[in-house]
Amino acid sequence: MIVAKTTDKPSPADTITDTIIDRLEAGVRPWVKPWRPGLGGRPLRVTGEPYRGINCFWLWLVADSAGYLSRTWMTYKQAQALGAQVREGERSQIAIFYKSYSKTVESPVTGDSTDETRRVLRSYAVFNADQIDGLPDRFRPSPLSVVPPADTLPDRAQAFVDALPATVHTRGDKAFYDRIDDSITMPAVDQFSTRAYWASTLAHEAGHWTGHPDRLDRQIGKKFGDEAYAFEELCAEMTAALLGADLGLPTSHLDDHASYIGSWLRVLKRDNRAVMTAAAKAEAAAGFLLRATGLAGDESTEEPIREAA
Repeated sequence: MIVAKTTDKPSPADTITDTIIDRLEAGVRPWVKPWRPGLGGRPLRVTGEPYRGINCFWLWLVADSAGYLSRTWMTYKQAQALGAQVREGERSQIAIFYKSYSKTVESPVTGDSTDETRRVLRSYAVFNADQIDGLPDRFRPSPLSVVPPADTLPDRAQAFVDALPATVHTRGDKAFYDRIDDSITMPAVDQFSTRAYWASTLAHEAGHWTGHPDRLDRQIGKKFGDEAYAFEELCAEMTAALLGADLGLPTSHLDDHASYIGSWLRVLKRDNRAVMTAAAKAEAAAGFLLRATGLAGDESTEEPIREAA
């Protein structure tokens, strides 16, 4: 079970960021291989709605550390409403949400009052279905193989590759996005151990492609080592992880970015909201790509602002 660094009163941002820092310092990137056979795609609410943003990455990390096989999380009251019971001694984890409120602010210059809408980060306690007895059968995990057999792609992944509107050049032995040329360069498929690994590498580079000024307009950075460059690489890795969950692609082979860990740690230690910002930008990038390829569902690609159930 993950135990975050303790302080007198850690904020949700501190709890999540400190735990991710611990994993990075141990050389583990928690977004690279967040699922195992049986766990499948994104974590789910009790309603079956997928978690998004930082909740997705956080609950992946918690489930992987604790060995949970179920994708579903719920509050104590939600379990009771289903006639189930959280087992004695089980420990909850947090999920976050943003609560909006209005505040009247008086101008120090004119004295005029205006109402401003603000958002504050809040958390609530959730349990994995593996911690709960008496749940209906639909909450039991079923075995799932994420990576397809032989050298084929899942249907959604193949549709994504076929419909990706980016310019993709096949040449050389390096995968990268060229922002000046606004194009992706990929090695030939047969240079990868499987077609699925090729497709997930393409998804990573497509994550960078969304940051172009004509699309999501992210600050990408100018050279290796600067914070903007490292932050963009973090966004692309998290985008590939989200797309991997949504399309059935692996990300465990993306091990050529280990040199970025030090840069990520500097960013996360300086700003406890940085990983949440990266997750939100990755969610936006994944949503952009799914819409661009005609694979987006009806659900929002942003974590809902909601009260805890």
